[in-house]
Amino acid sequence: MIPMTLNYFLLIPVFFVFRGTYYRKFEKVLFFVVMERLNSKLYLQNCYIMKENERLRKKAQLLNQENQALLSELKQKLANGNSKAPNNIPDLNLCSSSNTNPSNSSKP
Repeated sequence: MIPMTLNYFLLIPVFFVFRGTYYRKFEKVLFFVVMERLNSKLYLQNCYIMKENERLRKKAQLLNQENQALLSELKQKLANGNSKAPNNIPDLNLCSSSNTNPSNSSKP
C-alpha cells in the first residue's frame, strides 16, 4: 500500500456536454484508489474464471464416466455376439488424462 503522505495522482479525462458543446477536463485521482479498483475488477474476473473452470472440469468428468460406461457396454455386446472374433477396441483408460481415479475407471 502506498503511504498517504506521498501524493501520487493520476489525471483521468472526464468528458461532459455543456450547452451542446463537448468538453474534456482532467480530474486528479489518487493512484492507490485507481489501483484498488483495478485490483477488485481483476479479482472478480479471476473468481469467475475459477468457477467456470470448476464447472467445465465436472462436466468433463461426467462425460468421461459416460464414455467409459458406453465403451464397457459395447465390449460386452461384441463379446456376447461374436465370441470368436478378436477384441480390437482400444482401452480408453490408457489415453484418458482427465481420469483422476484409475482404480474405479473400468467400473461403469
